[in-house]
Amino acid sequence: MKVLITGGAGYIGSAISYAFSDKGHQAVIIDSADITDELNIPGCFFYHGDISDKALLAKIFEEHKDIELVIHCAEKGSVFDSVYNPYEYYSTNVVQTMELFKNLRDLGLRKIIFASSAAVYDNVPGYMVTEHSPIKPRSPFGRSKYITEMILKDFCDAYDMKCITLRYFNPIGADPQGRCGKSYLSGNIISGLVKVVNNQETCFIISGDDWGTRDGTCVRDYIHIWDVAMANVLAAENFDEAFPRAGKEYSDYLSLNIGSGVDVTVREFIMAFENITGEKIPVKIGPRRKGDISGSYANIQLAKRTINWEPKFVVENAIIDYISWLEKTE
Repeated sequence: MKVLITGGAGYIGSAISYAFSDKGHQAVIIDSADITDELNIPGCFFYHGDISDKALLAKIFEEHKDIELVIHCAEKGSVFDSVYNPYEYYSTNVVQTMELFKNLRDLGLRKIIFASSAAVYDNVPGYMVTEHSPIKPRSPFGRSKYITEMILKDFCDAYDMKCITLRYFNPIGADPQGRCGKSYLSGNIISGLVKVVNNQETCFIISGDDWGTRDGTCVRDYIHIWDVAMANVLAAENFDEAFPRAGKEYSDYLSLNIGSGVDVTVREFIMAFENITGEKIPVKIGPRRKGDISGSYANIQLAKRTINWEPKFVVENAIIDYISWLEKTE
């Protein structure tokens, strides 16, 4: 199988690209970053440019007529940053993405896997969300994802397209083989804790301890980046079968939760980090961040049933793999 991966040089995109390569598939990567010197993925092809550049897409499809589907993970991806820079998020995540989908349709590509986010969900009692849980994104990032989901659904209804939307929860960690990762990710809890260990920060700031959860800190679903990558591989391999497996109401559009299925508070994550590293992390309670919710974690039964996916790693694996990757790249 050959797939087009937008944003394939990014944190999530590079892991997806390696996962496809490991499974014997080929990936055609388009990214606005200078990627040719950063990645060396067997069986992959690299194009530098904008995802909404129709001429570049036409060139790609002329040179790779056997592309079967697109995995769209190019994005701006920080909840916190989006609150202060909403224009960039709507411009990239909505406007450019809509042009991408139109161009793909014009070029004859009808199958899409879209990287969305759990940031689209509202708070629910008990914090576990299914794909039918109430939607209420609290940040420009979350709203940009949900707007794009609605656009995609309309495209599927009108233009004979099909889409599987994967709603990622909180990706963390690095490739277990140490081939890719990111040294710093804005808003990523491991990055913040590593900065404290490396004396780049004096303490880790917890954004509020009055959230009404079991220890007052936010509940999150931390999912290993490699589990996210494999969810994309399995969504591609099971694309046509996923819709009938989901039920009669899913003919051309399907949303799936991609999380660990385990709820972990911020304090519990810090304790897990301390247990693995042997480092005591000084913490300070700060104000709540705009755009945050008290928490959510994933019910992943629909993903298990439709694309035969389930997570293989736990939080501790992600911490170990991330620290190993940092040590390897230093």
